[in-house]
Amino acid sequence: MFVVAYRWTVHCGKEEQFRAAWRRGTELIRARYGSLGSRLHREEGPGRPRFVGIAEWPDHATWQAAYDAKMAYDEPATRAAFVDAIVATDAEPLLLLDVTDNLLDRG
Repeated sequence: MFVVAYRWTVHCGKEEQFRAAWRRGTELIRARYGSLGSRLHREEGPGRPRFVGIAEWPDHATWQAAYDAKMAYDEPATRAAFVDAIVATDAEPLLLLDVTDNLLDRG
């Protein structure tokens, strides 16, 4: 398994818009590019809301193929809502990690 972390800063008051677009976009990426899904986390701290997405992929090669294909939310309305909610995003993924041991309880 391969894990990728992304971070976004969101406009105040657009958190729910961002979260809804992120959920739909994650569904689209799973269906089109073969991800295993993702989790969204809100980062604590002062200032504008910040979120971190932790996406799981079967392997590095599957993620790399999607990344090289410029993976994006393919529904124009979903993409527009996502972009409209964002103040800033990291230019590259925050973390790229090969999973070596997994003790998460999925139950």
